[in-house]
Amino acid sequence: MAEIIQRDGTWTFDGDTVRIVPGGKAHPVRLALGEIAVPVRAVAGISFEPDRKGGRLRLRLRGGACPVLRAADGRLKDGADPYALTVEKDRTGVAEYFVDEVRNALLIEQVPDGPVDRFLLPGPSLPVSGGGGDGTASFDGETVRLTWNWKAEESKTAGGPATLPLSRIAAVRWLPSIGLENGYLRFEPVEGPVSAPPKYDMYALDLWGMSKKEYTAVLVAAAVLTRLPRAGAALDAPAPAPAPAEAAEPAAPPAGDHDVLLRRLRELGELHRAGVLTDDEFSTAKQAVLRSM
Repeated sequence: MAEIIQRDGTWTFDGDTVRIVPGGKAHPVRLALGEIAVPVRAVAGISFEPDRKGGRLRLRLRGGACPVLRAADGRLKDGADPYALTVEKDRTGVAEYFVDEVRNALLIEQVPDGPVDRFLLPGPSLPVSGGGGDGTASFDGETVRLTWNWKAEESKTAGGPATLPLSRIAAVRWLPSIGLENGYLRFEPVEGPVSAPPKYDMYALDLWGMSKKEYTAVLVAAAVLTRLPRAGAALDAPAPAPAPAEAAEPAAPPAGDHDVLLRRLRELGELHRAGVLTDDEFSTAKQAVLRSM
């Protein structure tokens, strides 16, 4: 088992699962998520990014595998990213070993690095709540509830808390505060989007970026995403184009694919000679590559 323990958190890998436990002073998003178990089949890659203070261990997931990353849409800061770990200078060797162990497992299991058509991680535990700015959003698996604080516009507070059953939610979008621009957590009802700005929209939180805790609104978005009928379309993203394999099955892999497979065979041989792979592991991995050819 590979393990790295840092103030930022602890990562372990048993050959099948990368288990991530946040440290006690981690970002509120990571603390709210708690322990995460990432199956190898959800991993696209892993890297260690060294710097003069140590570096950063980064796990890259396959597109669409994690509802939190799907909801964040690439807008999470490193401190809030549950799949990034700050590594101290005296633990860089452990981090590099951890990277090698995960990469070897990906190679042996022949895990593709392309996107998936369904979530491979469960998302935040319910009930979940988060936000800030002018209110708080909560979700119990069936209903979203938005409660307002004293900073909210009168048009919101006058109507009291807003509730939106899951059956009435067509889409959800989270955008953090960027520079001088406010962010928002917005739920679009099935009858159509509200044209008002988030500060006046009864189904939106206006996020000002005054606290790290505002980032926890992304967890509410992620929890709702996992339960929407068409999660892939729930963030105003275009539907993915069909894979070429759906249109027609090629008679044989193109020459470029053969080159990749031959290179993989050479890599397996090098790992075997270096003692990284046992005889049985090398034989199993080699047969998988040969079948692909």
